[in-house]
Amino acid sequence: METDNLTALTIGEMVAQDFRLAEIFKNNRIDFCCGGKKSLTEVCEESNLNQQLLVREINLIKATPTKPGQDFRSWKVDFLCDYICNTHHQYVLQTLPQLMTYTQKIADVHGDHHPELIELAVLFSKINEELSQHLKQEEEVLFPAIKHFLTHKDTLSKEIIDSEIARMVGEHDFAGGAMDYISKLTQHYKLPEDSCNTYAVAFKLLEQFEDDLHIHVHLENNILYPAALNLN
Repeated sequence: METDNLTALTIGEMVAQDFRLAEIFKNNRIDFCCGGKKSLTEVCEESNLNQQLLVREINLIKATPTKPGQDFRSWKVDFLCDYICNTHHQYVLQTLPQLMTYTQKIADVHGDHHPELIELAVLFSKINEELSQHLKQEEEVLFPAIKHFLTHKDTLSKEIIDSEIARMVGEHDFAGGAMDYISKLTQHYKLPEDSCNTYAVAFKLLEQFEDDLHIHVHLENNILYPAALNLN
């Protein structure tokens, strides 16, 4: 993949074509999910990154054979819905209560000396509320509509798909932006000298949660949603 070809694609399209590139973008703090509509040139200019070095890294990855099962675009839409539910939805639902507990606890214990933890706890509470409803809506409304349309090709299911996706992209923007803000607020989950074990566990879980959310939102925004919108 040469430079000219790269500049013709968005970040999200690049990761959709080769999921291995997600690791490169993660290491360079490039948003490939909610911010995936930007080009490589745009993100390099915004973040003052060396585009030539990034292109070299990308080409090295592209030169190695891909592992079977990594091409999510080749999966059937209904199977991708089930995969997202069984993998990412389950992880979010299991982790949200833990993070609600940990973020509130470190805010209560360390908030006097680290007021950013109080802001973090309030914001994560909003993330918890938003994502809990979002996942429920996907599992009870959007994903069943996609599966129903695949079998019946009915107008009502297609209307539901279109309207739900339009709203859910905005909800992704909120969750992704909120986690990005938390990362910056905590200096990318850097532990202060007076941190305790709970503090360390909370930050580790937050970092893992953000990593999973990036992949989760990427699979929906850049692969599932476009495929569902193009069903006919």
